[in-house]
Amino acid sequence: MSTKLTENEIFKEIDYAQNNLSKGEYEKCAFINCVFNNADLSGITFRDGEFDSCDFSLAKMKGTGLNNIKFSNCKLLGVHFDDCNDFLLSVSFKNCLPKLSTFYKLKLKKTRIDNCNLHETDFSETDLTGSVFENCDLQKAMFDNTNLEKADFRSSFNYSIDPEKTGSKKPNS
Repeated sequence: MSTKLTENEIFKEIDYAQNNLSKGEYEKCAFINCVFNNADLSGITFRDGEFDSCDFSLAKMKGTGLNNIKFSNCKLLGVHFDDCNDFLLSVSFKNCLPKLSTFYKLKLKKTRIDNCNLHETDFSETDLTGSVFENCDLQKAMFDNTNLEKADFRSSFNYSIDPEKTGSKKPNS
């Protein structure tokens, strides 16, 4: 079975909560002001693309590929990123709301997260080696058995990291 490849397209103001995005691979595509609220993105692969001002609240991500994907100004409430395909997983977040989301057991080395509300986000058992949290609100975020070696939290706030519950050296804070 061949997979549909879509390249270099811009998708604006489309409501995928009503009509699911077609299965396939999306390379170097931009999604702007789109709604993915409760949408099923399972099995879709996104490569070298971006999402700007999109709503992903409670989107289903079973086996979704996110390779070099930038999220800007997006609402990502309750997204289970841990359901994504972890092969070549690479994401960044800027001015986003990934509140109540889960990154359980993912390898997110050198991930950049800027100006985000990460209230009650689960980073348990995640490898965040060398990641940067720039000006993020981490109230009640969970870091149980998380690798935070060389992670930078210097400008972030409202976080509580118990060194006995993390599986690494102390982060930069």
